[in-house]
Amino acid sequence: MRVERVGPFLWRIPPDAKPGMRVPGLVYADDELMTAIRRDGSLEQVANAATLPGIVKASLAMPDIHQGYGLPVGGVVATDVTGGVISPGGVGYDINCGVRLVRTNLTRTEIAAKLSRLMDALAQAIPSGVGSRGPVRLSVAEERRGPVVEGARWAVRQGFGDADDLARIESAGTLPGAAPDAVSPKAYERGRGQLGTLGAGNHFVEVQVVEEIRLPEVAEALGLEIDRVTLMIHTGSRGFGHQVCTDALATMQGAMRRYGILLPDRQLACAPADSPEGRAYLGAMRAAANFAFANRQCLAHFAREAFEAALAVSPRNLGFALVYDVAHNIAKEEEHEVDGQPRRVLVHRKGATRAFPPGHPELPSIYAAVGQPVLIPGDMGRYSYVLVGAEGSMRETFGSTCHGAGRVLSRTAAVKLARGRSIADELRARGILARASGWESLAEEMSEAYKDVKNVVEIVERAGLSRVVARLAPIGVVKG
Repeated sequence: MRVERVGPFLWRIPPDAKPGMRVPGLVYADDELMTAIRRDGSLEQVANAATLPGIVKASLAMPDIHQGYGLPVGGVVATDVTGGVISPGGVGYDINCGVRLVRTNLTRTEIAAKLSRLMDALAQAIPSGVGSRGPVRLSVAEERRGPVVEGARWAVRQGFGDADDLARIESAGTLPGAAPDAVSPKAYERGRGQLGTLGAGNHFVEVQVVEEIRLPEVAEALGLEIDRVTLMIHTGSRGFGHQVCTDALATMQGAMRRYGILLPDRQLACAPADSPEGRAYLGAMRAAANFAFANRQCLAHFAREAFEAALAVSPRNLGFALVYDVAHNIAKEEEHEVDGQPRRVLVHRKGATRAFPPGHPELPSIYAAVGQPVLIPGDMGRYSYVLVGAEGSMRETFGSTCHGAGRVLSRTAAVKLARGRSIADELRARGILARASGWESLAEEMSEAYKDVKNVVEIVERAGLSRVVARLAPIGVVKG
C-alpha cells in the first residue's frame, strides 16, 4: 500500500492508491509505530474503507491501529447521514466495548496488606470467561424494554449505582433511538444472563494507582490524586452485541446487491443509512450499546461491594465514585464541519474514542471546562492513561482519538511466545496480582502482545487530538 508522510505524526494514503477510493486515508503514527502497522493488513483496510459510499473527508486511523474485521481496529469513518451508508464492520462485533474508571479515597499503602483478598473478592463478584453468566435476571418482557432501551439509567433504577453516575457516562449512558424489535431472538438468547459479566478476550477489571499527574487542574476536576487507588473496567455488550453484528452482516450482504453497492471487501458490507436495512441495524446497534452501558454499571456496583467487603471499609471512607465511562465500537450521528460547512454525519468509531474538547455542547456541565475524559488502557503489565479531548480532534478526526495500546501479536502468537512461562509469576514480580480463568487468558494478553501505550498517547497528544492528564499503574487485574 502506497503511503506518503505528510507530517511528523501523519501519513496519507492517496485516493489513487486503490481503485474506488473516494477520499484519502490518513494514519496517525510515528516511524516506529508505522513499521509495526505495515506488518498486517490494516493499511489495506484503511484504503478499503475509503471506498464506502457517502464517506466524507478521509478514512482515518489512530496510532493503535491493527487489522480487524472490515475496518481496522483504531479506524474512524464518517459518512453523510442522507447520502451515506452504515457499515456493521465499521462498528465491530463487540458493540460499545468501553472503559469505565472509578476513583476511591484509598491509597496504595492502605490496601497493600489486603490486596490479595481484594483481588479474590473481585474475581468472585465479577463473573468472567467465555459464556459467563451473572446474577442479574430479567423477564422476557423486561429484556426487551429495560436495559436495551434505557441503558445505564435502567441499571441505576434497579439499584446498581447512583443517579449521579449518569452525568459521568458518555451520552448519559443511553443512546436514544434503540429498536428492541430489530434485535433477533438469538441475540436476546445469547445476552440472557450476561448482564453484570466481564466476558473474555481483552476484557478486564484492573485495580490501579495514580502514579503521575501532568495536568493538575484537570486532574483535580476529575478527582484524581497521586497515589490514589482507582478501578478500571473494560467490557461491552457480550454475546448480545456480537449477535446483533452477525445478524446485520448477513442482512447487509443482500442489501448491497439491492442497492448496487460494490466494495473491495465484503467485510465492509453496508446499506444506505436511511434504508430499511440501515435503520434496522442502527436501532439494533443502539440497543446493544445500551446493554453495554447497563452491563458496566452493574459491574461497577458489584466491584464496589467487593471493595467494601474485602477491605472492611465503609462506603464513606471508600469514596467509590465514577470518573467517566467511554464507548468504543459504536456509530453516532453527530454534527461536524466538513468543507467549511456543518454537516450531520454518522461517525463510525471502531476501537477509537470520542474526544470532544472543552466547551463542546454535548459535554456534561461538570467537565465542560476541561473536555471529555478519555480512558486509554494499556496492557496489564505496564500502565494506562487518562486524557481529555482537545480542539484538534474536532478539526481533524471528527472528535476522535485512540482507544488503547493496540495489538502487535495475535492471540495465537502470544500464547506460542508464552509457552513455558508463568505470566502470573512475571506480573507478581512487578507488584501486580493477577486472577484469571486460566493460563491461556493471561498468555493472550501479556505485555509483549501490545504496543507500548505510552507511544500511542504521545502521538495523539502531539497531533493535538487529546491531552494527557494522568498515568495509572496496575497493581491487580482480573482477566476473563
